[in-house]
Parts: sequence; C-alpha cells; structure tokens
Amino acid sequence: MPDTSRTATTRPSLTERRKAATQLEIARTAAALFAERGADSTTAEDIAHASGIALRTFYRYFRTKEDSVAPLLSSGVKQWIADLRDSPDDLPVPRALERAALRSLTPTDEAETQALHWTRGLIRAMDSHPALLSVWLRVTHDAEEELTPVLAALAGGEADPLEIRLASAAANTAMRVAVEVWATTDAADHGPGGPAELAARCVHGLTAGLRLWDGPGEAATAD
Repeated sequence: MPDTSRTATTRPSLTERRKAATQLEIARTAAALFAERGADSTTAEDIAHASGIALRTFYRYFRTKEDSVAPLLSSGVKQWIADLRDSPDDLPVPRALERAALRSLTPTDEAETQALHWTRGLIRAMDSHPALLSVWLRVTHDAEEELTPVLAALAGGEADPLEIRLASAAANTAMRVAVEVWATTDAADHGPGGPAELAARCVHGLTAGLRLWDGPGEAATAD
C-alpha cells in the first residue's frame, strides 16, 4: 500500500514567493493603519502610500482596502496547516492537531507577536465593519479547504471522506473560535487565556469524540 502519511507539496516559484511577501507587507501596513486610525478613516490610497507603492499597484494585488489584510489573517492559518503537515509520523492525529494549534499560536518573535495583536484589533473591528468580517470568514473558509487534504493524508487512505470533512470543519472552527474569543479579552498572548491555550482546548473539545479517531492506533492513545 502506498504511503499516504504526507501530501505532496510543490515549492512556489521565486516570483510567487516575492508576490506573497509583498502582499504580506502591505497587509501589515494596512493592519497598522486600521489600528491607528480605524478602518473607516483609512483609504486604499493611505495604505498604498504607507507601503511605498502606487495605488494602481495596490489594486493589482487587492480589490478593496479590506481585502488587503487577508494575507495577515491567513498567515497564522497557513502556519498551523504547515505545522500539522510536518507532524511526527508516530503522533496520533488528535494530538497532532493540538500540537500544531499550540505551535502556530505561540509567538516566537516580535513580528509574530505584532501580527497576533493586529489580528486581535481587526477581529474587534469586525462588529462595526462588516467588510472586514467578510474577509475573515473567507480566510477561515479557505483554511478548511486547505486543511482537508492534509488531514486525509495524516489519517490514511482508508479514512471515510465524510469523517475527514467533519474533522476538518471541527478543527477549523475550533481555531477560529479560539482566536475570536481571545481577541475579545485582554488576555496576554502567552499562558492561560492566550490564543494557543484556548486553541488547544477548543481543538481537543471539538475533535476528541470524532469517529475518525476510533481506529486501533488512535483509541489506544485517547485520554
């Protein structure tokens, strides 16, 4: 039987990596301006000027000023999925999910800490700015689409596709809820009440009872 423990990945081209880096830098600039001035008082022209690019260039990358924060919001999601994909071969999938949640939401440097704080500010602004909420919901929907094949590979080729989709939806929802709940509090970005601790709790709570984990290899490690 072929080894399906990992999905095949293709490294993006240099051009694609440069484009992604530029988009992320614009996203950080936009998030900083939204935090400083508010989304309603920030224009696409403001973001383009602060990013050192022409407005025409801004619109080549993004349709609206709200869209410009999507790379920042999705960067943590991509890190989570990458951490999950790189889980140790002998780690049961539920534990791999919790491990990836902890790793991806524990900032290790100033840039990651700042990104979390900007994300908190953007989530707080969504109640009064529906266009930002639409971007967040699109990012989390795309995350579920990316997560599904990774979970399928980790679970093995004989796993029920329905159970894979259910596990993907549960894990993705757990991460979204954890970040949203943390964003509404004044909890620190580390420790009790922080995003990593909440995410691990939510992932465990929403995925622990899934039938997908009832195989011999998983049941033996269940708490």
